[in-house]
Amino acid sequence: MTAATPLTRRAAAAPHGTTTAEHELAALQREHGGPLFALLLRLCDGDRQRAEDLVQETLVRAWQHPEALHAEDFASVRPWLLTVARRLAIDARRARQARPPETGAELPETARVTADHAERAAAMLDVRRAVKTLTPEHRDVLVLVYFLGASVAEAAQTLGVPPGTVKSRAYYALRALRRVLPDYAADLH
Repeated sequence: MTAATPLTRRAAAAPHGTTTAEHELAALQREHGGPLFALLLRLCDGDRQRAEDLVQETLVRAWQHPEALHAEDFASVRPWLLTVARRLAIDARRARQARPPETGAELPETARVTADHAERAAAMLDVRRAVKTLTPEHRDVLVLVYFLGASVAEAAQTLGVPPGTVKSRAYYALRALRRVLPDYAADLH
């Protein structure tokens, strides 16, 4: 702002050490801030933060153009402020539409989360080594029930043992794997 503007011609300090220009802007905020915010809140689809930012930007424009504030053509400054606010809101909306949408730090609920291929390959190697440490009976049950998806009854029929034995072997096989693979214990339920 230059020294020749009407707001700064009266450089005398206003109350509390503020300049006359700051005092006039504070008065503008008190008098027109509510209607400006209400208009901008509607234009910003209820986004309070964006509306507050645009109110502030409108008042900055008023500070940059003091001739509009003191124009004799207007009975009130409010129409000029509302027009500036409306144009700022339209410009902000156009700017948002012209660039890709912003994404937050959180993932959308519909986003698929996939593990890293290297982690998956390492986990598969760990599980294979751990399964090899099991007895053949426990390994056969795990392969049938957990890896091939057979039911307890199908595994019992294939192995020629009672269903209770399949359940027991599966229990003890998983318990042994939890001891061998402590980092994967939560996944072995």
